[in-house]
Amino acid sequence: MSADPSTPQSAWGALRHRGFAVFWVSRLCTTFSAQIVSVAVGWQVYDLTRDPFDLGLVGLVQFAPALLLVLVTGAASDRFSRRLIVAICQAVEAASAGALLFLVLSDSVTTSAIFATLAVFGVARAFMNPASQSLIPNLVPPEALASAIALSASSWQVAVILGPVAGGLLYGIGPDVAYGVALALFLMATVLIAFVPRPPQKTTNEPPTWSTVVAGFRYVWHEKIVLGAISMDLFAVLLGGAVALLPAFARDVLEVGPWGLGLLRAAPGIGAVFVAGYLAIRPLRDHAGRIMFVCVALFGIFNVVFGLSTAVWLSVTALALAGAADMVSVYVRETLIQLWTPDAVRGRVNAVNMVFIGASNELGEFRAGSMAALIGIVPAVVVGGLGTVAVAVLWMRWFPALLKARHLSGRV
Repeated sequence: MSADPSTPQSAWGALRHRGFAVFWVSRLCTTFSAQIVSVAVGWQVYDLTRDPFDLGLVGLVQFAPALLLVLVTGAASDRFSRRLIVAICQAVEAASAGALLFLVLSDSVTTSAIFATLAVFGVARAFMNPASQSLIPNLVPPEALASAIALSASSWQVAVILGPVAGGLLYGIGPDVAYGVALALFLMATVLIAFVPRPPQKTTNEPPTWSTVVAGFRYVWHEKIVLGAISMDLFAVLLGGAVALLPAFARDVLEVGPWGLGLLRAAPGIGAVFVAGYLAIRPLRDHAGRIMFVCVALFGIFNVVFGLSTAVWLSVTALALAGAADMVSVYVRETLIQLWTPDAVRGRVNAVNMVFIGASNELGEFRAGSMAALIGIVPAVVVGGLGTVAVAVLWMRWFPALLKARHLSGRV
């Protein structure tokens, strides 16, 4: 199931496979448009209420469907065509962007209408994310999987870099322009995924019993290295993430407009894409566990620097370095999961993983927003960053096998 870690693989090898290449472009369009929507919605909600707690609700509304539907989304990915699930979900995301555009054009924007639309958007993402992640190993041979994972992460990060900048600039022209461009990109992604050749997939024919539904949780619980990796990432980003508060920092601390918000949103991706590109060329060969722990601690430290900064250049630099450190954790976690998980349960395992990711990101946004409402936006970020450092220290003691993990190419 694994390749020899000493065997070098082409950084771009996965793109030689037509199915993955088309999927890669489709995913780039989807992520890019989602970032535009995220920036536009964050700025619009904060403009309407000026309450950081509402910025937290933006994340919570999008995360709740992934948590509530986790037993369904993973099972669907293992039972039905993953390509078809992705296509349907992208069409629903396009409809959600269309609904936001309609609200703006009809001058009927309210926070309740935005939250309702985001809930539908969250349901689509809940089904799409595990199917999309599980589809990658079906599109390339095992020897190209490391390349596919790094390239997939790179496409996501490129979208994270350019999407927020584009979202800020487009929102500066008008929210209708931002949502209109997002709608067009979602539609393009839906069309592209239809051109992905139908890949081989080991679907499960087991009856949907409770045992088969919770197979993903059972796998993660028994694989302690996987459990340690994704749980550490969960709590590190849950505590240390500051994305939800960026509109407040842009307006009230750094005093920059929508373009500045776009720059702040793009900064973590700028750092991450450089690391992803480096890892695509020179993947981790040894001491992966130790490197991961160091980078998680650095992620927390750089978030503390961002929280204390009042200079735009320092804030952008700190966020870029935090994104670079976080990318290492993402790379280690995703490689472990994709290489160690049997295809028949990959959808359910990835559904669990997506809940962890969603909890760390969207639920982390709710944590940041609610804490900022209580103690202020700067203390909320600083305390969260220090909490991330504490998580790294605790997980070293609780998951010694993860600390000692050396290679990511398979079971040792």
